[in-house]
Amino acid sequence: MEAKQLIWGGMMVGSLVGSFLPLLWGASELSMSAMVWGAVGGILGIYVGYKISQ
Repeated sequence: MEAKQLIWGGMMVGSLVGSFLPLLWGASELSMSAMVWGAVGGILGIYVGYKISQ
């Protein structure tokens, strides 16, 4: 796969997983914690996608 596709895919999957993480403790999908965890997941997904593409 192309590096750009891996990085975008990692960002999408990471932000999706991060956004649903607050549901484990009963928070809403649109809460501030879901947005923060979505951003953290997206950043981690970018990092993982970059490392896989190397």
